[in-house]
Amino acid sequence: MNSNQYCIIMAGGHLNRFWPISREDMPGHFLDISGSGKSLVRMAYDRCVGVVPHENIIVVTLSKFKDMVLKQIPELSEDNLLLEPQARRTGPCVAYSTYTLLKRNPDAVMAVTPSDLIIKDEAMFRKALSDALDYASANPVLMTLGVKPSRPDTEFGYIQAVGGREACSKNEPVKVKTFTEKPDKEIAEVFYSSGEFFWNSGIFVWQAIVIKEEMEKHVPEITRLFDGWEGALGSKAEEVFIERAYSDCLKISIDYGVMEKTDRAWVYPVNFGWSDIDSWEALYANMPDKDKDGNLSNTRSRILQKDRRNIILSSNKDKLVAIRGLEDCIVIDTDDVLLICPRDDRQYKELITGTGMPGFDEYR
Repeated sequence: MNSNQYCIIMAGGHLNRFWPISREDMPGHFLDISGSGKSLVRMAYDRCVGVVPHENIIVVTLSKFKDMVLKQIPELSEDNLLLEPQARRTGPCVAYSTYTLLKRNPDAVMAVTPSDLIIKDEAMFRKALSDALDYASANPVLMTLGVKPSRPDTEFGYIQAVGGREACSKNEPVKVKTFTEKPDKEIAEVFYSSGEFFWNSGIFVWQAIVIKEEMEKHVPEITRLFDGWEGALGSKAEEVFIERAYSDCLKISIDYGVMEKTDRAWVYPVNFGWSDIDSWEALYANMPDKDKDGNLSNTRSRILQKDRRNIILSSNKDKLVAIRGLEDCIVIDTDDVLLICPRDDRQYKELITGTGMPGFDEYR
């Protein structure tokens, strides 16, 4: 393994899209959403083991989740846990981790990955990430790992490659032509049928010095807040320095702030069974252990059922759950909330934003 290569795991924000199991004080990153016995952040850490030296794996999270991360990943050094005072999306997160790595190692090459992913073939993931890190070590590019679409999905971002269908079919790094965020169904159909597009996995690979240069060029409103990083980061002044920087930071993604504007964007084709787990519906689609009627259950309860199909059922209680005549629904039973609603993503998202739900916020 190359000592100049690092993995950055982003576990900030709140990821409350699995409400009512996830809450403001217990985001989805830290829950065993998949039923594997591991939280999403623990799974993300384990995927990086073997790609880079364990001392080169860094987790970025909110300050209030420090103890939770260290409990779930006890082997993680506190020096490798970067604490954000506020959630400011991926732009400031990348800036903080980039300047931290440059302070430690000016030759650092970094892979940046969200924690809220399901990867089906972890061996293939490690091989692809290692190859992408080697490519970025030798080339001053900003690399996104791109997934070949299996359907015209409207919930993912799309990356168009220079050279069209032929370039995409070669399974080798290719320059990016355009980025498009979550197109409507008609556009997604065009993208899918063209053969010129990849799904944006949200996993990036680049030299720290290259992303520094591009961030300072395209989002100076963020990078100027980190002026003085050379002396502050890694010192007793770091906490105050970061608190001040984040208090004025915009909420902006690295995709919008840099990747859509830079002329150094490349896409690295991968095929390791990727999915962005950002909703109950996405979880349902990616879990293989459904019963013969398409029901997905993660519960300690005894279940009495008849005529139920395509149900997501979760209960943390030792009780009898009786269901009859439900189809395509979510049933979630927690200590203080019972949720029963259609599995349709749009309707669920309206519900968890509090639309038409008086008193909803007190349960978030």
